[in-house]
Amino acid sequence: MNKYIIVNQPETWTMSSEHFSIISSKDYLTNPEYSRLRKARVFNLCKDYSYQSKGYYVSLLAEARGHLAIPTVKNLVDLGEPKLVKIVSEDFDDLIQQSLKNIKSQEFTLSIYFGQNVAAKYRELSAMFFRHFQIPFLRVKFNFTTRWNIRSIKAISESEIPLDHKESMLFFAEQYFAKKRYDTPKSNASEYDLAILVQPNDIAPPSNSKALKKFVELGEKMGFSTEILEPKDLSRLSAFDALLIRQSTEVNNEAYAFARKAQQEDIAILDYPDAILKCCNKVFMAEALENAKIPTPKTVIVHKDNIKSVLSITKLPVVLKSPDSTFSFGVKKATTEKEYFDLVSEMLKKSELVIAQEFSPSDYDWRIGVLDGKAFYACRYYMAKGHWQIYNWDAKRKDDQDGNADCMPVEKVPDNILKNAIKAAKLMGKGLYGIDIKEVNGKALVIEINDNPNIDAGVEDEYYGDQVYIEILTALKNRLENKL
Repeated sequence: MNKYIIVNQPETWTMSSEHFSIISSKDYLTNPEYSRLRKARVFNLCKDYSYQSKGYYVSLLAEARGHLAIPTVKNLVDLGEPKLVKIVSEDFDDLIQQSLKNIKSQEFTLSIYFGQNVAAKYRELSAMFFRHFQIPFLRVKFNFTTRWNIRSIKAISESEIPLDHKESMLFFAEQYFAKKRYDTPKSNASEYDLAILVQPNDIAPPSNSKALKKFVELGEKMGFSTEILEPKDLSRLSAFDALLIRQSTEVNNEAYAFARKAQQEDIAILDYPDAILKCCNKVFMAEALENAKIPTPKTVIVHKDNIKSVLSITKLPVVLKSPDSTFSFGVKKATTEKEYFDLVSEMLKKSELVIAQEFSPSDYDWRIGVLDGKAFYACRYYMAKGHWQIYNWDAKRKDDQDGNADCMPVEKVPDNILKNAIKAAKLMGKGLYGIDIKEVNGKALVIEINDNPNIDAGVEDEYYGDQVYIEILTALKNRLENKL
């Protein structure tokens, strides 16, 4: 398997080896050669891993391309989430106290390079942190009160490594990259206390109050003791056996923290943290759909160097999407060149990459609900009155903010739509997904894969009724009983 080290500036990297190639983050993100590459292992050593930075996208697109990435996007998000760092680091306590017991000062900094420290006595502690976070260059700061505590854990760039550590770091790197096998964090996914996560002030909640009542009532009949939790209740999650997320999901909100904690504590969940990470980023989705050869509207990943060539592929009008747009928020349509350049320039100030997609007008979008690889409901969502999207948040009347919908038996859905929906959902793994598809000239074009799709009383349950809720609750039971 080919190994690639991804850095911001390859010319500053002094190490060379037969075991790997060094390329720039820009090249990896924009050169089609790497998009087509198969069987690659990618070591992301970018100087910045923050959300929507080049480093973030290197790991995201590596996963979309089927490359084995270190660190993964999950690793990066975990590192930036204080609650999750605390959850994971609690497992370290005995080792921390033992490793640092002879230090006389009140503060200590541990620098970890590819799982090692320049002092052999901290080898076990360094390896433990690396196994959990999989970040090549880590800096962990501790302080002492009545015992040693973790003050912070952060990723650092090569430029932040002290000069007297460089030689050791390069030696550790040579050892690391010469390995044939690499540790990866273990994912845990497992009766019958059920937590349903709901955000009281959700602008666009994925389930209305009647649907939530259905989940509670039917859950009780199926053996679940069910309780509605709010984001402030994260500390209570450990008391439950299963978690159903029914609030909007984003990488940077509470839903991901709940999902990640549930996974770490073997709590049955819908949906998994991986599903949230992948579905909440349109860049990952675009590459994953293209690599799987699933039909979509013409799509271009826009960056600062290809802005001028995009319209030759998508034409006008063009739809522009922020990578983490949901429920039509962050989705714009440009009808002129000026409008396109103005919109995309503004969007690139917030993210290194943006999605441009051919405008495919239609009266409605198909939404196929897929649960653990099986279609279990089918809807058609019609465009909001006088608007090109299902949602029009600028509508003056609340009734005009979204369009109508109708539901039908899965068996009556055209074969090509059903086939592409199931194929698209498989890209994201087991879980609950809503696949949006447009019918254009007889083709079934996948628009989006949504984790945590709408399950609203009177809409998605219009045809199958209670069975929609029973299917979801049964999936949670299966996770508990079969450790899925």
